Amino acid sequence: MENFKHLPEPFRIRVIEPVKRTTREYREQAILKAGMNPFLLDSEDIFIDLLTDSGTGAVTQDMQAAMLRGDEAYSGSRSYYALAQAVKDIFGYQYTIPTHQGRGAEQIYIPVLIKKREQEKGLDRNKMVVFSNYFFDTTQGHSQLNGATVRNVYINQAFDTGVKHDFKGNFDLEKLEKGIQEVGPNNVPYIVCTITCNSAGGQPVSLANLRAMYAIAQKYEIPVIMDSARFAENAYFIQQREAECKDWSIEKITYECYKYADGLAMSAKKDAMVPMGGLLCFKDSSMEDVYHECRTLCVVQEGFPTYGGLEGGAMERLAVGLKDGMREDWLAYRINQIEYLVNGLEEIGVVCQQPGGHAAFVDAGKLLPHIPAEQFPAQALACELYKVAGIRAVEIGSFLLGRDPKTGKQLPCPAELLRLTVPRATYTQTHMDFIIEAFKHVKENAANIKGLTFIYEPKVLRHFTARLKETE
Repeated sequence: MENFKHLPEPFRIRVIEPVKRTTREYREQAILKAGMNPFLLDSEDIFIDLLTDSGTGAVTQDMQAAMLRGDEAYSGSRSYYALAQAVKDIFGYQYTIPTHQGRGAEQIYIPVLIKKREQEKGLDRNKMVVFSNYFFDTTQGHSQLNGATVRNVYINQAFDTGVKHDFKGNFDLEKLEKGIQEVGPNNVPYIVCTITCNSAGGQPVSLANLRAMYAIAQKYEIPVIMDSARFAENAYFIQQREAECKDWSIEKITYECYKYADGLAMSAKKDAMVPMGGLLCFKDSSMEDVYHECRTLCVVQEGFPTYGGLEGGAMERLAVGLKDGMREDWLAYRINQIEYLVNGLEEIGVVCQQPGGHAAFVDAGKLLPHIPAEQFPAQALACELYKVAGIRAVEIGSFLLGRDPKTGKQLPCPAELLRLTVPRATYTQTHMDFIIEAFKHVKENAANIKGLTFIYEPKVLRHFTARLKETE
């Protein structure tokens, strides 16, 4: 089938969920009631939901069947050992703590690594800085809540929607090492590597870059945590774009990648396809003390370490989902679906970040140049898209990035993007065509779209619950 222009979905749909259509007038009232924040809309008022791919996609029949094997013992569940074995097989990591989702893992490991650095290296909490190729919102939030300053060290091409680059998610290695030296290695409790790099547009990180980043981290004895929500998509990009790995399997690439970190934190609701679940895992005995500290916190914050906020059936489903999510034909279809959507938007003059793994990222700054960053052009675009077509999307820009917790000033954002996040095995090519057509209508009215200002602004992770209004 290699000679076909377009291959259909590599699955059959056997269960469907009805959705309702609404009128323009209804949607205008709904988004106004939601404080111009799509997060606060009711799901029943959404026609196509592109808010997130986190736990919103379909599951495989093997995953669903696996739930029936769940051992619901409070401790020592065989379902835990099935999950731990899957982690060893896929990532090569010896210690596994299940969590209810990725945030559960973050709230455990971050204070533990800070405490360890303080005790062993004399970390000064007033000078503490953590580095990443780009922190996503919750990792940034948890780091800031624990007193750290976050610093993103991404390559110059990362946010330039006019430039093509195979690995826009890469660390700028020079900036990383220079930054570590500047703040003092002892004041850096951890480095987070986000694969794929969501905030940069779902962009991959190369294997060569992972190796080089880890060499720098080891030089200064700084632990690296892999933010692993989209580990399989990143492996697929490496296979397709990195000469060293063109004949490697997704499984081999994944195993190799995780040699260049000391732990992983995962929202399993993405590439592992589960509706709920997360992981916190550590590689080997060098992290055994951290593992034990994290297990203790897990009891307090998540649940007993061998279930960590998940029932036995959910752990069984996750063990299968980790493997199912690495199917190469599945990944090829999914990433090609994103490319189809991006290409369709570009053809009608809507500039996007180059296709990434899980979403199309529209350059709202270019589509709405009359709206300044402090009036959140991508958030305004999200509201307009909902009014026009009942499509819910999410802002990835100044609104999400938020303020410096120490100064209260808006943090400078490298790009104002609107993320159209495609849930797994949920929407077809016809849906992609509808989204493209909706943007034709949005584009026709772009000059009349107004910026937004706050009615209510939370101090942390404001984009989830803030309320706004249109500027006069």
